[in-house]
Amino acid sequence: MQEKQKINIVWFKNDLRTKDQISLFKASQEDLPFIALYIFDEDFYQKKQFGFRKIGKFRAKFLLESIQNLQHNLAELNIPFLTKFGKIKEIFEKINEHYSIQKIFCEEEFTQEEIDVEKGVSSVLPHVKFEKSYSQFLLEPDFVFERLEKIPALFTTFRNKVEKNFSVRKPLKIEKRKAFFELEIPSDKIDLEKLGFENFETHPHSAFPFSGGENAAWERLHYYFEETQLLKDYKNTRNGLVGSDYSSKFSAWLANGSISAVSIYDEVKKFEQKFGANESTYWLIFELLWRDYFKFIALQHRNEIFHKNGLQPYKNLEFQHNPQKLEQWISGKTHSEFVNANMIELQKTGFMSNRGRQNVASYFCKNLKLDWRIGAAYFEEMLIDYDVHSNYGNWLYLAGIGNDSRDRSFNTEKQAEQYDSDKKFRNLWLKNH
Repeated sequence: MQEKQKINIVWFKNDLRTKDQISLFKASQEDLPFIALYIFDEDFYQKKQFGFRKIGKFRAKFLLESIQNLQHNLAELNIPFLTKFGKIKEIFEKINEHYSIQKIFCEEEFTQEEIDVEKGVSSVLPHVKFEKSYSQFLLEPDFVFERLEKIPALFTTFRNKVEKNFSVRKPLKIEKRKAFFELEIPSDKIDLEKLGFENFETHPHSAFPFSGGENAAWERLHYYFEETQLLKDYKNTRNGLVGSDYSSKFSAWLANGSISAVSIYDEVKKFEQKFGANESTYWLIFELLWRDYFKFIALQHRNEIFHKNGLQPYKNLEFQHNPQKLEQWISGKTHSEFVNANMIELQKTGFMSNRGRQNVASYFCKNLKLDWRIGAAYFEEMLIDYDVHSNYGNWLYLAGIGNDSRDRSFNTEKQAEQYDSDKKFRNLWLKNH
């Protein structure tokens, strides 16, 4: 009987890129041939929580575009790419029937569902070694935990500590492979319908009219930094509400890893050398640190970020159970026009500004007094740029049970006057609804 070919696997998750891809880089240093793999987890597309899907049509379409672009970019590097739909454990078992899998290179996970999936793979491939990397962060966890025994309750404390002797690694470059390894296993044909969605067109008023994928991420970065130099005014425009030019809009590509925070930081530094540093160039790095902070909070507190009382177990929250109020919030029929406009935008486009998110989440928790976990689950389904750590971190923060337990609420009328004084945003979504 012929001996099976020994291979390694680069298992793509939320790191859908070829530039600065740590797992790809590590696999490239090994002598064995390797294949790249992405699995559309059948169980994930069927799951619901509080009646909402784990992924909606907007993020599903963006993900498909990202995978198609990844396939193209991997082919340019002579790296074979296998895409499958099904149960993750079973797919790994089938691959191991064809090949002898030695190592699986993937990103390090630290939230329960992802850890459980990995354990499932380990249970059927006990001989396989996992090589994991923290690829979602700007700052290396070792760098952070050398300076902090634990992640502080306030972001400002965290920032002040880590900004001293600030160190960010350089982006990794992946070299083209000399020989192309021929796959014996065919990829599955996967489209929106296969994932349980109907095709749709991007809304003409979407503030995020962009495609998924690494190339689109770098096009946006080039446009925002070089072509328009909008980065120079980022701090003043980041609270905008209408159009694609307010804010950097990097969040969706960061969320599925089409671009790394390390690459963005590196490009900001190049921009500063070329055009000069100012408060806005710093502020983009400041926002990347906020993103890191929520990831470090999740890394430290693990599943507590999903608990009813969050990171404040003694603060016993009481929620109303009111399906009618929930439906009014979702459909944009509350007493607040500003909340309504933002919720309709989310429903139609899968996107909402940061200013909008803060307001609608605050309204949900403080005015409607509903269970924050339901709001977080709705965002999880709808947002094109959903990121588990930022989503739950922000909802905890606004529910008053996050790392910073101060009770805060937004006055949506004042916020509307401050950020939408000409009613341009409200008119855009309320008049067309």
